[in-house]
Amino acid sequence: MVLIRRSMLLIAFVMAALALPVQAQQEQELIQYVDENTQRLVDKLNEEKGLYERDPEAFYVSMDKELREFVDFRRIAARVMGRYARQTSPEQRDEFVVKFKRSMFDSYAQALVSADDFSIKVKGAEINASNSDRATVEMEVQTASGNRYPVTYSMYKTSEGRWMMENVIVEGINIGLAFRDRFAQEMEQNRGQVQAVIDGWSDAVESLKLEDEVDKS
Repeated sequence: MVLIRRSMLLIAFVMAALALPVQAQQEQELIQYVDENTQRLVDKLNEEKGLYERDPEAFYVSMDKELREFVDFRRIAARVMGRYARQTSPEQRDEFVVKFKRSMFDSYAQALVSADDFSIKVKGAEINASNSDRATVEMEVQTASGNRYPVTYSMYKTSEGRWMMENVIVEGINIGLAFRDRFAQEMEQNRGQVQAVIDGWSDAVESLKLEDEVDKS
């Protein structure tokens, strides 16, 4: 029995040792993937700064097209709704995804297009040891003035093997959690009328002033 246990431990040790190079390679591939998507987005944003002023709707369509293959807005929106998603119809969930995406663009587009030049560097990635379909990617935003801000992407792998972003943490502020808390507050204020919350979501996001919280952190 002792010999069997020792043999099993040895096998487990060897398997773990063999898995380390594979995980390191996967993490390096994830870093490259996130970096390519992030730099493409920054380049697109710089190219179309003027478009936002001339035609906000065209800017929204362009940026949505750029992000949809990298950011899972539907998954994020479902998590924002949390337990209240069970009270909604498929049509309401679809409507909220659209409202959620648009509110994000409306709230932060002006800040992005008016910001000074900045760069984003991917610092590292870590695939979850207990679930290889989950990972975190550490990034750093540096402004033209030299200020540095940590950003963390939460990623998951789809059934097709594509990595998608499902949440973001900026200077310690969990954006998805902040929006989920806000949705719950709106549900309480509207006495559980989910359609009213969906209809007023843009105003709710604007009043949240999340960008101010990030600046203060």
